[in-house]
Amino acid sequence: MLRDLQRGGGPARGRVRGSPQQWLVRNPGWPLVRLWILLLGLAASAGPSRAQFSFFWEEEVKLEVAAQLSHGPGGMTITPKGSYIVSLHQYYRTQERVVEITPDGKTKPFAEALQTNSNEYAGLVLDSVMGVECDSKGVVWMLDNGRREETVPKLVAWDTDDDKLSRVIYLPPPVTTPTSFLSDLALDPSEPFVYISDPASGEDAAILVVDLTTGLARRVLMGRDSVVPEDVEMRVEGRELKVVRPDGSVAEPQIGVNPIALDRRGDWLYFGPMKGRTLYRVSTTHLRDKTLTPQELASRVQGYAEKPFSDSISIDSKGNIYVADLGRSAIGVIDAKDRKYELYVTDPRLSWPDGLCFGTDGRLHFYTNQLHRSGTYNGGKSLAEPPFLIFKVRALASGAVGR
Repeated sequence: MLRDLQRGGGPARGRVRGSPQQWLVRNPGWPLVRLWILLLGLAASAGPSRAQFSFFWEEEVKLEVAAQLSHGPGGMTITPKGSYIVSLHQYYRTQERVVEITPDGKTKPFAEALQTNSNEYAGLVLDSVMGVECDSKGVVWMLDNGRREETVPKLVAWDTDDDKLSRVIYLPPPVTTPTSFLSDLALDPSEPFVYISDPASGEDAAILVVDLTTGLARRVLMGRDSVVPEDVEMRVEGRELKVVRPDGSVAEPQIGVNPIALDRRGDWLYFGPMKGRTLYRVSTTHLRDKTLTPQELASRVQGYAEKPFSDSISIDSKGNIYVADLGRSAIGVIDAKDRKYELYVTDPRLSWPDGLCFGTDGRLHFYTNQLHRSGTYNGGKSLAEPPFLIFKVRALASGAVGR
């Protein structure tokens, strides 16, 4: 089992962008500087670490506030036209379920007909939307776990070009369970499939494989090590995460598989428990193979890298995996070459970062929702302080828009 990199140290301002030797090759006309760096390199080998001299080749990673919300978000995607589509987290008990923030900064209800009990769609209403993802054609897929009013969980696709319902796929038992809390989804870019993370109650966590051709779904890997929470303490902003009920009783949340993402071609699905220190992956070919027994499929899951406690991941075109680091108010990255996790950018404003996805500008976008300050974790009283910010930051490489 891989273990989490929970090392101490100050905040990371950026990533190392090359060695001093590579810098010299690119700048051969600077003999004095070359000599100076050579001497520093010799000194570094004798004592100080590489990071102390990283100002020669490091490019600073800067956060930019892109938008803000009055209520805590639960999921986010970006359309090919550059609009944010943001679900509002059910822990904050808002009337609206999903909103759109247009490129000019205006906020309005998204798929409004599905939020008003309109007769147009025979009473189809969004209940508790969490994961959202937009495909290349501008169709936004919304994952409704139904836990507000205990309705049947469903996938709802909305065509943003024609502003109308595209499709609904219901996810009743046995593909879901009484404890299901469908959280996030990943659209296969090359095959008609959707993969969904269900942390459930922990021990019954699983991944759902939805065939868009037939509308049928399967529940896989339920209770396997790759999806259930680990026996570790989860701390956010220095405080152990606990569910505090209105009567004062306390429970430790057992949050299973949550972050989930596909690589650029859809060959590998990456996932892991939120309360866990390992990121796993499995070939989507195996996920789609209904002839594999549960044991055979579980044996094909690979431990990929160490990760922190995380609610969201995203992957760029080069295979680098960006991770929302809840415990350190940061965004980290798992390098595609060495599979090592390191901090990418930290900031005290990153209070429960989530919703990682790429925009039309090639940057990585995400929000902070202060979920640990919601009433669920504080005896019914919300300690969150609006606004809830949406950030964007330069990535190591661009990624697929909306993913």
